[in-house]
Parts: sequence; C-alpha cells; structure tokens
Amino acid sequence: MRSPEKVLNSLTEHSSDLNYKFERLYRLLFNEEMYYTAYQNIYSKVGNMTAGTDGTTIDGMSISRVKRLIATLQNETYQPAPSKRIYIAKKNGKKRPLGIPTFIDKLLQEVIRMILNAIYDGSFENTSHGFRPERSCHTALTKVQKTFTGAKWFIEGDIKGFFDNINHDVLIHVLGERIADERFIRLVRKFLNAGYVEDWVYHRSYSGTPQGGIISPILANIYLDKLDKYIKNYISQFDIGTSRKLNPVLRQLVLKKHRLVKKLKIEKDENVRKQLIEQIKGIVKERQKYPPMDDMDKGFRKLKYVRYADDFLIGIIGSKDDCRKVKEDIKAFLNDTLKLELSDEKTLITNANCHATFLGYDVFVRKSNNTLTDKTGNPIRCFNSKVVLYVTTEVMRNKLLEYKALKITTPNKKEVWRGKSRGNMIGFDALEIITQYNAEILGFYNYYSIANNSHIINSFYYIMRYSMYSTYASKYRSTISKLMYKYRVNKTFSIPYTNKKGQTKYRPLYNGGFKRKTPTYDSEVDTIAKTVTYTGGRNSLSDRLKARICEYCEATDDIEMHHVRKLKDLKGKTEWEKKMIARRRKTLAVCSTCHDKLHAGKLD
Repeated sequence: MRSPEKVLNSLTEHSSDLNYKFERLYRLLFNEEMYYTAYQNIYSKVGNMTAGTDGTTIDGMSISRVKRLIATLQNETYQPAPSKRIYIAKKNGKKRPLGIPTFIDKLLQEVIRMILNAIYDGSFENTSHGFRPERSCHTALTKVQKTFTGAKWFIEGDIKGFFDNINHDVLIHVLGERIADERFIRLVRKFLNAGYVEDWVYHRSYSGTPQGGIISPILANIYLDKLDKYIKNYISQFDIGTSRKLNPVLRQLVLKKHRLVKKLKIEKDENVRKQLIEQIKGIVKERQKYPPMDDMDKGFRKLKYVRYADDFLIGIIGSKDDCRKVKEDIKAFLNDTLKLELSDEKTLITNANCHATFLGYDVFVRKSNNTLTDKTGNPIRCFNSKVVLYVTTEVMRNKLLEYKALKITTPNKKEVWRGKSRGNMIGFDALEIITQYNAEILGFYNYYSIANNSHIINSFYYIMRYSMYSTYASKYRSTISKLMYKYRVNKTFSIPYTNKKGQTKYRPLYNGGFKRKTPTYDSEVDTIAKTVTYTGGRNSLSDRLKARICEYCEATDDIEMHHVRKLKDLKGKTEWEKKMIARRRKTLAVCSTCHDKLHAGKLD
C-alpha cells in the first residue's frame, strides 16, 4: 500500500502540465493510509463534534469505520448523506446558511480534497489567493500593493451568490478536462447533488457547492481558475507599451536645467554664477511638483488583477471607457462560459484616488509631492502613485458593535464613542474575560496589521480596554479605578491565576502597540514546486489506532477514538479525564467496552 505522500507527490509532478490527463484516481480511494492522513488533518476542528443527519460525530473513529467506507466505495454503493442545514448570523444582521455533513462524508471529502489539490494547485494562476497553501488575504493585499502602482481606476468585482450558483454541469465539464476517470467524477457529482435537510425536510441541490463541505473551496478555485486564465489572456491583448512617455512639462524643465548647467561651467563672474545656481535650484524644486512620466500617455495601458475566492480587484492604467469595456467583457465571459452573474450594482468602477474596498481594507493610490533623497543627493518623488491600504473607522466601529463593546452618543450632533460593559461576559471567570479581550484585540490587529495607518487601531484598543474595565466593574460591583489599582502589575493590568504546578502567574492585557507589519512571505510562493509531507509520527492518531491497545485498560482489541470538543471542558473527576488532561490530548484511544462504559457514565 503506497504511502499518502508518495501518492500525492506523484500527482503533483504533473500538476503544471495542463495537457496531462489524470487516470485511475478512484482506486486511490481504496488506500486506507489516505484516510488516516485525512483524519489527522481534520480531527482537531471543533465542528467535528457536531452531529450530521446520521446523528454521528468524529467520536468513535476506528479502523473498522474506514474499512466499511472503503467497501462501499469499492462496490460503488456509497451515497453521501444530505447535510444538516443551520444558519449563522452575518455582520449585516442577515443569516448565512451552513451545511453540516456527516463525519464519514467529511473524511472522504478530505481525501478527495487532497487529491484535487495535488492535481490542480500547481496549475492555478499566481493571481489566485483564496484557500490555497501559503496564501491568504494578506498575500492578496500585498500583491495589490506591489503591482497596482500607478493605477488610475479600480474595478471591484462582485459575483452574485457565487457559492450557491456554481453550475454543476459546467463544473463537471471543467473537471473532465483534466480527469479521465468517470467513477471519480461521478463521486464528486454525488456530493454536489447530496442536498440538505432543513426542519426535517429534504431539499435537493441543483446548483452550488456543498455548504460547509471540505471540498467546496477547492472546487470553487477550480471553477474560477477559468476566469483567472481568461483574464491572463485578456491582459496580453489589453496591455500596450512597456513604459510611459516622459512628462512633457518635465522634459522642458530638464532641457532648461541642462542649458543653465552648460552656462555655469563656462561662466567666470561669481555674481552671475550665484544667479545661475539659484535658477538651477529653482528648476529642481519646480521639477518635484510633476511626475516624471506622462500620466495621460494614450500609448501606455496596463491591467492588473488579484482574486481571493469570489472577490477580485482589477487595477487599470487607462481611460474610464477602458474600464467599462473590461467590466462588460468579464460580465459576458462569466455569463456565457461559467453561467454566473456579475452584479452591476456592486461591481464598481472607482477612481484610484478614491477608496475602493477589497477584503475589508480601503485601497487607493496616493498622490504626493513628498520626496526622499537618493544616493546621489537628488530628491526623488517615491511616494506618488503608490497603493495605500487603509483600515477605516467604519470598520472599527462595526467590529466594536459586533462585540457589543461600544456605546455611541451624539451630544451636540457629534458622534462620541465610549466602551461599555459586556453583560454576556459577566458570568465568565476573571481569566476568561481578559483572555477573550486579548484574543479579540490581537485578532483585529493581526488582520489589519499591514494597513499603512495601522496606528489607528489604538482607537479600537482604547475602547476595548475601557469596555473590559467596565465588564470587570460590573462583575465585581466595584469601580474601574479600584479594579485598576487592584490588578496593576508592573504598570500593566494583569489577572493572577495558578498554573498546574501551583505557581501564581499573571495574564496581562495586551499592550504591545500597533506598529505596521510587513508580511515576511512572498505572494508568489506557489512558483516553488509543492510536495506533500505525511504528518504521522509515533503519537499520530493512526499509529494509536493501529496499536490496538486501549489507553485506559490496556486490553488488546479493536480501538475506537474518543473525542471531546474542548480539553478545558474536562473537570478531571474521573480517571479517563485525568489521563486526557495529563497528556493534553482531546482524544483517548479506548476499546469498545471502555468506550460504551464511558458514554454510559460508568467508566471511573
């Protein structure tokens, strides 16, 4: 039986060859080791403890479950269960539908995802950043900042209900271009058509990818890779010229300076020389007011494009008419080829000096006459036409309101922000409160840390800090000043706690500042050949299952893996809980007898 890393790496070797046809993929699903790798990949996700429509969760995972799954695949009787549909709140007050597949479906989907990722990731365009290894929102934003320099217009792309409107026939056709295995493609279609159950009523899926499904992101990227490649070809026809012409105003100033310098070299009279030097300095100063290149050069046109999932941003050096044509061409391609609709209302054409929105950031091109001195001592306009990433007060306001940490008053018709107590947290213990506030502050900072104005996050921090003080004051029915004095350690608000060794430790409120960070990774990392490394080890889940030794009673038997949602939920009152806490694991490999007793509350 081939190891998963060898199987996936052999697929990866042909990924960049668009003419290569992948065959006999379905038989890879008979490899038990693939499922153990998939299990290792997904076991730690909290959602696995939520039951699907079959009532089962990840708890009780065993080798026999894998064998039964493989048997149904071999005789092609496997049928994915419909997802259980729930709804989660969105920022705008609406609700987003989410599907919860059964755990066995999740396990198989993860194996399919690994195979599809090995096949396709090497062929994806560098402009794609969503749901890919070593890619993120930050790499997409960094790419915009690096490559959209000098853009005159932005097109903010918005596809109507993308994940719900993916056409199944188109997707299967796209898969068939590179995969010559009907059984494998039929299996993917089964997942697409599995449907969902809501209020005990079954609904079939006629379009879209499985909501909440593990394979949804990779299928979405495969689908929209057609758009990426279309725009790549479009750019090759759209772009004109390699550089702009020299600014005509600047050309005249350069010639004038050149003539004055020639005069200066031969002039002997000191007074005249001083006048010439002053004139030259005046020309240098005047030259700083103008860009070196002609912004209105009609012989120079460029288009840049970056996509993250179904959000994309286009930067154009050209006219507004060019933008309108690009928008209409993309709209036609999406409609004719991918059966998707581009939203006219939300796909905006924005002047680059105004603010466009991309992945929660405001993006615009700076106009600036500020200069820096180069190595030769001459001033250079290095700030003009650079792309700027901003976090806005509106973003901070919405996040604070989402956390229910902000109270807004309007004295004298002027909006005033003030932190407020969060009633839903008063029941938390002191350590949980400061831990959650730190997580929320750092989470916001980490996402917006590459903003050029990241210092503005201080305002977010001050509101959150006051909100935390107010929450503690409400909890202990005290005043903020008394609590700040009581919990002040080395000039920082800190909550004491006792660790497992009985030592008193302190958890301080984050106070490390909000300096702008520059991503240390390159957004073109996928140009490096990808290989897959197996994560197994002596303590891997698969090794513990294969050992066939109960970690509670040490009996030799078929092993089932017991899972808990969170380690902190264990109280340590029973022996099995103590074992899990001591090993710092959310899993315990037990025999079926011990597992039954554990769920019956009879395992001491």
